[in-house]
Amino acid sequence: MKYGVKYHPHVLSKDLPRLNQDIQSGIKRAIEERILAAPAEYGLPLRKTLKRYWKLRIGDYRVVYKINEDVVVILCIRHRKEVYAVEGRQ
Repeated sequence: MKYGVKYHPHVLSKDLPRLNQDIQSGIKRAIEERILAAPAEYGLPLRKTLKRYWKLRIGDYRVVYKINEDVVVILCIRHRKEVYAVEGRQ
């Protein structure tokens, strides 16, 4: 099953522009090739208060997303040291 993708507005306005072009292209490629193909196979489910969400590790960066039927909502793309401090994105 092929999934559609929807980006949280902060991902497009803040998360991606902060990254250099090489990292951006690697993350975009991983989203297209892995998350959109099989989000539950490539990602890992988060736990505790974040148990409805998934993460995909791409080097030192994490893509946090939610699977809604046939659409994957990308909630944030952050460095591993700061990714879980992000709150309020749904």
